[in-house]
Amino acid sequence: MPGNRGENMSKTRFSTYLFFSFACCFYCSKALPTKLNQEAVNDRPVIGILTQIVTDEVLKPFGRTFIPSSYVKFIESGGSRVMPIRLTLNTAEYKKIFESINGLLLIGGAADLETSDFARVAKIFYSLALKANDEGDFFPIWGTCMGMQLLTVLVAGENLLANTTAENVALPLNLTTAASSSRMFEGFPSELMRALTQEPLTGNFHHYGLTVETFQENEKLQGFFSLLSTNVAENKVHFVSTIEGKRYPFYGVQWHPEVNRFQWNRKLIFPHSSHAVQLSSLLAEFFVNEGRRSLHQFDNPEKEASSLIYNYTPVYTGNFTGYEQLYFF
Repeated sequence: MPGNRGENMSKTRFSTYLFFSFACCFYCSKALPTKLNQEAVNDRPVIGILTQIVTDEVLKPFGRTFIPSSYVKFIESGGSRVMPIRLTLNTAEYKKIFESINGLLLIGGAADLETSDFARVAKIFYSLALKANDEGDFFPIWGTCMGMQLLTVLVAGENLLANTTAENVALPLNLTTAASSSRMFEGFPSELMRALTQEPLTGNFHHYGLTVETFQENEKLQGFFSLLSTNVAENKVHFVSTIEGKRYPFYGVQWHPEVNRFQWNRKLIFPHSSHAVQLSSLLAEFFVNEGRRSLHQFDNPEKEASSLIYNYTPVYTGNFTGYEQLYFF
């Protein structure tokens, strides 16, 4: 009967529709986890800060090594906790620390970049980080001032620094073409990027650095780092001021982003404008967010708690140093 044939055809079409709908949902449901699977994020990061050797006689009564509180606050302001890392441990102990923390900050200061304990311990972490990242175990490193210089020594395998004095001066950055596509400056507001090239937002307190010429002539450095900015020293030499690793999450600044918000000595030129504060804030958040990509963790909460900077009390040193507070170890 014509009416029955139409009814049967409708049932057939409906059954076919159900089959394909079910099949589509079944296969799509199997594919969804792959599409929605996001990189795991660590919301309780701990960044290690390598302590610095005390060289000033006036500070030696307080301890052998120290960390300025401005670096601690810089990391904490980005949403991370801090673990101070002493210079007196053995390689096995540093390996255990590496497996517990989510990034490393190499601070500024004064030390031999090849023979000091600071350089020795930094090299251990650098080697561990290279291996880990090669194996898909994300681990970032940030170097500020001498910390950046040390990264160039570790990569080049030799000390290539020269006189690039820029002492107690705030400068804008001469950004390279690579800066706009860099990870470090990704997401920066266009207004801030303009200000970064026009306003003195970066505090410089160094006597040595890597010249642009040396960087461009060294295959190891060229192959490892992208050059994001340069500046001109007092002797008119162009020096490297910002770098980031091409393959590895390693970052370096010859200037001091932490001073923009956390150091206030009136005799020193610390940038405190709204753009300077914004720059410091965004860089702290950037590096800590890199640390969130590391899934390293301590063996237990008790070990974690005992390792953090909260167990130490900073000393007020603003009346006889350029730092308001220092942690001593």
